[in-house]
Amino acid sequence: MSLLSLPRSFFSLSLSSPSHAITSRRNRCFSCSLSVSKTSNATSPAILWFKQDLRLDDHPGLLQASKFPALLPLYVFDHRILSRYNDEKLELVLFALEDLRKSLKKQGSNLIIRFGNAENVIKELVLEVKATNVFAEVEVEYHLREIIHAVEETLVRMPSFDRSPEIVLWQTPFYDIKNLKDFPASYDEFEKLQLAVTSPLLPSRLPSAEMELDWGLLPTFDNLKKFVNESPSKLNESWALLKEMSSETILQKQLSKSGKVSLNNSNFKHTKRKRLDKSVFVTQKQNVVGGGTNSVLNALAAYLRYLEGTARDDWQEVHEKLRTAEIRDGASFFALFGPALCLGIISRRRVYYESIKYEKERNAGFLSPFGYSTATVSASADTVCSMEWYFLRLLKSQLSDGGAYPIRIWRWNGYLIQYTVVGNRGPAVLLVHGFGAFLEHFRDNISSISNDGNRVWAVTVLGFGKSEKPNVVYTELMWAELVRDFIIEVVGEPVHLMGNSIGGYFVALVAYFWPALAQSVVLINSAGDIIPAYTSPQFTKVRATSGATWLGARLLLFYLRLGLGSIVKNCYPTKTERVDDWLINEMLRASYDPGVLVVLESIFSFNLSLALNYLLEGFEGKVLIIQGMKDPITDSKSKVAMLKEHCPGVVIRELDAGHCPHDEKPEEVNSIISQWILTIESRVLSQACS
Repeated sequence: MSLLSLPRSFFSLSLSSPSHAITSRRNRCFSCSLSVSKTSNATSPAILWFKQDLRLDDHPGLLQASKFPALLPLYVFDHRILSRYNDEKLELVLFALEDLRKSLKKQGSNLIIRFGNAENVIKELVLEVKATNVFAEVEVEYHLREIIHAVEETLVRMPSFDRSPEIVLWQTPFYDIKNLKDFPASYDEFEKLQLAVTSPLLPSRLPSAEMELDWGLLPTFDNLKKFVNESPSKLNESWALLKEMSSETILQKQLSKSGKVSLNNSNFKHTKRKRLDKSVFVTQKQNVVGGGTNSVLNALAAYLRYLEGTARDDWQEVHEKLRTAEIRDGASFFALFGPALCLGIISRRRVYYESIKYEKERNAGFLSPFGYSTATVSASADTVCSMEWYFLRLLKSQLSDGGAYPIRIWRWNGYLIQYTVVGNRGPAVLLVHGFGAFLEHFRDNISSISNDGNRVWAVTVLGFGKSEKPNVVYTELMWAELVRDFIIEVVGEPVHLMGNSIGGYFVALVAYFWPALAQSVVLINSAGDIIPAYTSPQFTKVRATSGATWLGARLLLFYLRLGLGSIVKNCYPTKTERVDDWLINEMLRASYDPGVLVVLESIFSFNLSLALNYLLEGFEGKVLIIQGMKDPITDSKSKVAMLKEHCPGVVIRELDAGHCPHDEKPEEVNSIISQWILTIESRVLSQACS
């Protein structure tokens, strides 16, 4: 696998996981220069494999591939990729590909359209045209990295070649970073480097595609949906319906049945209107920006110039959508442009360049050291810089094999989420951490529970640890839906749900809203109250931010950084030595991440009014409570007494521990959990046989 980057030394580490490396090729390819043509047949064509880089503008891979005498751009409708897209994203793909093909044809080229597994399609095309190089963008998401690895292995094993065709990975370098190994782990250390953002590339001049080929037809949306629905990666129909059932919708129905007022939904509301001729909102829902690169650039120009006003209908529409999507300061940018960025219709670097260009236009060519002059410039520039930071840090995590368990990346609603999985047999178990923690907080649980014959997943939810911390409104319902989607998309089967602290409340919500996903529920010093005689939802959804929450989050962050060690040790009353330097340093590191203040603001708007005893109804015999009785955050004796009185069928284990028994006394908790899973699974098996 060759690596293409600017500068050359950026990818001095392998971008494949170590277990996927092919040693004889890796040693040769990772030292190759930017100019891949030196190791290639000068008369052989190259293939440019588009995935989530659907543009010609600012495309380093296209620049290098265009140096070959012939270039064949390719898009593969691969069900393993498309099955992760919702209908709106599938529409965006089709619009972007239509524009991409038109742009290529203007330069005398074209876009090959194929259906199937990427490795099989690329193998057939390589054999047909005798290509020696396949260019593809670097990916951080696990399922895409696996597909790239499958392509690489297929090319290595191809017969009838003097030298195996080579896959050349490229990336758009946002910053001029010399070596990814030296990329700082902490954002405050990264800021000290004061790295400048590099300039975007203009579209390359392409060699003509004068070859007799079946270029393929773009499918209609209906045909594409049929292809996705017929694929082996398609979700079970009942599970697909679960993804469409939002927690809010379920609560609305419950409130309607009880005759109570519906939820006050302050989220992004979608309104339909007659489509404009030049609208940049191309999908049926008309909620997000789409089309080709020029369409997205037009929408970006309108977004940035919101304060100027306009007589243009298409720009007025952008301004109207901006106002609707601005559920908190700056949140409208990703809400409108996020899907286009994730599909690579426009690069993060181009967005930054256009934003700064406009800022300089407003200020006679100068940039103020005190911040941007408009909220829209701030929203766009800050968003893409934050996205790049998390991408690079998570990419670096994919290059190391020194951890106790493999780190994988999943994209949820456009955001990058860190997770791990250990074990290849037995029941599925999912661990969900508490507020301020991360999957590594289960450092001494994951492998032990797996060794007892289970497959164990642990996820760092949005806003924590090394997962992305975007500018969104964080709610317990949002986190519950993330856990739901993780089970459906990543695990793929019902799980034994286990959560600590607020993570326990998240898994209780999942069990209540989507019970088909839970085999059992284990709550470890869970958040949430026991409310006697609670019979119906009493829930309001008001999440407006205020000056008080803004100030409160900043004071809380200052307090946490100042005394984090003593605060955490207070939660480990019987084994304070478990609060080691690694745990404190990782929590401190995360506290400097971009977006952390937005997450902390959510503390002041948490709504835990859905009682635990109500959420756990219907799970009699399938709920285990592990309660540290020396928890400094809650009155454990009173809570256990309430659980016994108002939660029939719940099994309770009281431990001599604090708020985090799973990390304070992991051996004891692991034994309890493993025995619990064995009991539940035996019961399920006996019921199936009866």
